[in-house]
Amino acid sequence: MRRKAWAPGIAALLTAVLAGCTGGSAEGGPTDDSNPGDTGTASPAAEPGRYRTLPDPCAEVSESTLDELLPGIRQIGDEEQRDKAYEGEPTTTFDTDRKVGCRWKVDSSAATDHLLIDFERVVSYDNAVSDDNQAEQLFAEREAAAHLPEPTTTQTAASGSTPAGGASASPSGSPAPSGSSSPSAPPSATPTDLQPRVLEELGDEAFLDDGLNRSGSTAEQRTVTVAFRTSNVIVTIEYAEQPATVGVVPDSKEMQDRAQKLASQLAESLGG
Repeated sequence: MRRKAWAPGIAALLTAVLAGCTGGSAEGGPTDDSNPGDTGTASPAAEPGRYRTLPDPCAEVSESTLDELLPGIRQIGDEEQRDKAYEGEPTTTFDTDRKVGCRWKVDSSAATDHLLIDFERVVSYDNAVSDDNQAEQLFAEREAAAHLPEPTTTQTAASGSTPAGGASASPSGSPAPSGSSSPSAPPSATPTDLQPRVLEELGDEAFLDDGLNRSGSTAEQRTVTVAFRTSNVIVTIEYAEQPATVGVVPDSKEMQDRAQKLASQLAESLGG
């Protein structure tokens, strides 16, 4: 009788043990190969930008272009100094994969000219934001900081009209030799098509800024800035001229044309 009672007890015990080993799975609990933190819906990383490296900015501007932007460079008598002036000076940077630049400064009897070009490769550290979108946001912030005037329908010098007030239709009076203009016309005479503005057909987006720095008794320095974005690279050109003669104002149209020509060359070299 004891042997018959013992056998069913063992069978019941084995059934309970087996049920305990498999019960977690049957009740919807995690199995041995499950991962509580794995939702199975991970989003793919945003696409990287087109550019992974940056060019050498000091090598991107040809000597003929520098002759046009910096007229005094051809007046440098010493050949070694002239060659050094053409080479430019790299700007200080801590990561040449992300930001590089080059600057030139040339004095002449008529004016001192400065040129700075800067390349910045934008990288997003947010998997949900692509490099291009990050660069687009950064460029929008810089454009907003430039405080470009709202476009107007005012007639410009190209249509042969004269700005309000009867001032000359040239950017700062009648053009004078060596890229400088007469001091008689006020900066307010600048035609609409030469005012700071968004530029079309340059990279993915671009803008131009143009301003005079009034320094009291010293000559006025004009600085023309052209910035454009191609994919995840932002290029900035700063072109400045300060005449040697007080009262002479650098010609806006001439400087803008030169800066935009250089910008187009840089955009082409980037393939944008």
